[in-house]
Amino acid sequence: MAPPLIVLGVGRSGTTLLRVMLDRNSQLAIPYETFFVPQLAHRHGRRPQLDKFIEDLGRLRTLYDWGITPEDVRPRLHDGMTTREAIGAIFETYAERQGKTRWGDKTPLYMQQLPLLERLFPDARWVHLVRDGRDAALSFLELPAGFSGKTWAQPRTVAQFAARWRTEILAARRLGRHAGGRYLELRYEDLVADPEREVGRVCEHAALAWEPGMLDHTRVSDAANMPEHRNLAQPPTPGLRDWRSQMSHEDALAFEQVAGDILRNAGYELLEPDGRYPTTRGRLELARFAALSRSWNATAAAYQRSPLWRRSHPPLH
Repeated sequence: MAPPLIVLGVGRSGTTLLRVMLDRNSQLAIPYETFFVPQLAHRHGRRPQLDKFIEDLGRLRTLYDWGITPEDVRPRLHDGMTTREAIGAIFETYAERQGKTRWGDKTPLYMQQLPLLERLFPDARWVHLVRDGRDAALSFLELPAGFSGKTWAQPRTVAQFAARWRTEILAARRLGRHAGGRYLELRYEDLVADPEREVGRVCEHAALAWEPGMLDHTRVSDAANMPEHRNLAQPPTPGLRDWRSQMSHEDALAFEQVAGDILRNAGYELLEPDGRYPTTRGRLELARFAALSRSWNATAAAYQRSPLWRRSHPPLH
């Protein structure tokens, strides 16, 4: 099977829009956010014991939501395979069920797991979608507390979101330097302004045939079941969020103090274009986010390796 295509982006950066467009391609199947990749990688190390791996698959609601079962994946598993290959077999099973020959992924929470993803999928093609972080912050901070992208480690203020935005964009760019020609960066604003051109760039990057139906995504969007993606029910529309009119001056300055250098580098306007960023206050916010993220990720990895994970993920039928 051809290399996977993995869409990267900070939460609320338009990655779901891009995923839905790409999933319309007759060759490529990209499911909604998966979440299980780090769990399986942490639980099974380099080479899984297949019986235990299959048993863990039976505890993942995502598979059943996809309409597949562990028994559907089993024929693709064999003794001696790596955990990377075993995880790939799940996606291959999903793609086959969709009548596709290639698979991809789009899970913004993986932006803090990029070294792991790079090890698991060394041949992947990466597409990184960057959105003005102030617009992304407006969208993220209005989500309800129970939204799957919000945990105790997630931002609750504009400055905290700026720390996440800056940190994760730089992490994706580090991956891009290692991946070389397998990495492509797009701007959300360019995608919604000229979707045919930008999706065409992704197709060329991923060696996919361009298909006009990729732009006709509104009929098959996720909007019906997920109110947070209600804007997918309309064509790509510039200006759905506009920090200039919807964000306070104080919040906009707070974002710049943390991530003004990355905003400038990405071509976004600044309130104080000659400022030196991050400021002292911005560096403190970044240090806070880094410490919180390390704690959260270490705790999550330890939990996923422990018997507690199985207790909280009972077998499904």
